[in-house]
Amino acid sequence: MPFGINETMGQYSELFMLLAAGTYTIAFIAFAWDLAKSSKALRAIDLKAAQAESPTRVPVAAGAAQAGSRSDASHLAGPAGRAERPSSSAAAGNGGGVITADGDMKYAAERRAPARIAVALTVLGVLIHAAGVITRALGAGRVPWGNMYEFLTTGAFVAVAVFLLVLIRRDLRFLGTFVVGLAIIMLVAASVAYFTPVGHLVPALQSYWLIIHVSIAVLSSALFTLTFAMSALQLVQSHRQKTVAAGGADKLGFMRLVPSALSLENLSYRINAIAFIGWTFTLMFGAIWAEKAWGRFWGWDTKEVWTFVIWVVYAGYLHARATRGWTGTRAAWLSIVGYLCVVFNFTIVNQFFNGLHSYSGL
Repeated sequence: MPFGINETMGQYSELFMLLAAGTYTIAFIAFAWDLAKSSKALRAIDLKAAQAESPTRVPVAAGAAQAGSRSDASHLAGPAGRAERPSSSAAAGNGGGVITADGDMKYAAERRAPARIAVALTVLGVLIHAAGVITRALGAGRVPWGNMYEFLTTGAFVAVAVFLLVLIRRDLRFLGTFVVGLAIIMLVAASVAYFTPVGHLVPALQSYWLIIHVSIAVLSSALFTLTFAMSALQLVQSHRQKTVAAGGADKLGFMRLVPSALSLENLSYRINAIAFIGWTFTLMFGAIWAEKAWGRFWGWDTKEVWTFVIWVVYAGYLHARATRGWTGTRAAWLSIVGYLCVVFNFTIVNQFFNGLHSYSGL
């Protein structure tokens, strides 16, 4: 028997969601401020180093100056606090190559005040967000992911929470604008386009399989969100590295806070592998739940088909990169296509395609 509806808790939940969105917005600005401030500081260091080099034409002195400039840049160069050594192919044109953050993405002693403020605000935002999710659950008397509004609000919470958990081991603050920005978009979309008053589930969703199936889907989607952000940055960083290697000007100074394209690709691949396992269980448990609810494991329902399409895309990504040599921008684009399929599945399919899953979308 479902529990009674508590509309007061539902109203508290709406208030907490609004406060969380506001806090995330300030955190987003702080993350952007960190990128802009660090970029300006790095440009000033480069200019100073270039001025120090110009009077001296002795190769040994020039080499020492270059090494010193990289050392200075490492003081602010990124999440890891020190710059990767440019490859020989990237050393052309600008007298020093492409400066990026270290691939190990470890924290350094140097502290960036805007980034610390941004992380602190994000932690505050996720705590407020958690209160919103919990009060929604208390108001509905069930797990809060029975419709599109609840999936978006809970999904945004999990995405930010996973991001903060990863920050404990790796300095991924350069992803802050992406992850927090996506969370803001999800919360705004939930409130504006998909708001649903707190209420009971339809009978078919009143099952413990809802907790198992949807929780794994939400967690996997959160990991896919991280890899989407990394793949997008990988494309930008790859373009920047090629431009500088060809002798062009480095117009994206903030990307020095970001690891090299190869480092982003490697980490994205590992996280995608974990998320793919979760999505495999999502597909399997969904089939088991379908058999319990409708008497068949598979019925070619639109939602089922797109869940399988997502699985195929990411399976193809992992296979192509591991065995076919699909690396670099091709791998990044395939990862992005997979995430676009995830977004399509949880928005367009839920809203515009009729099927047995239609009730879960609105």
